[in-house]
Amino acid sequence: MAIRNIREFGDPVLNQVCKEVKEVTPRIRDLIGDMLDTMYAANGVGLAAPQVGILKRIVVIDTTGEDPHILINPRIVEREGEQTGSEGCLSLPGKAGQVTRPKKVKVVAYDAEMNEFELVGEDLLARAICHECDHLDGHLYTEKVEGEVYEVKYEDNED
Repeated sequence: MAIRNIREFGDPVLNQVCKEVKEVTPRIRDLIGDMLDTMYAANGVGLAAPQVGILKRIVVIDTTGEDPHILINPRIVEREGEQTGSEGCLSLPGKAGQVTRPKKVKVVAYDAEMNEFELVGEDLLARAICHECDHLDGHLYTEKVEGEVYEVKYEDNED
């Protein structure tokens, strides 16, 4: 697979609505593999197809580093509770902001074989599902930030 360039804030592709995937072709399979490779290489927990310039309703999420979720044509069908926390985006490197999201969500999607399934996510997984699904409709987390977007300082801990 390959690592793709991540589109950054200001790129018009990030503000467009994505099209549904009708079938999983070899090109879609390659895209999914590339998205996973790109997400891991960027140390992200989620990536949506428009972030790599493809206007398809596909997201990949892995909040643990060991359990990747591939969601094709995802639809959030249930939301419960509320959580507010720091949120960032691979399309806005080095930035973050406080965003309120549901504490728990249920999403209906298709896997890479176009089999429909449900996924229930809580806490970080719920946040990631909401964040990535927003991308598919042309929305960024900055639209939901409470207060200001701020710089994230990373410390280099070499032991």
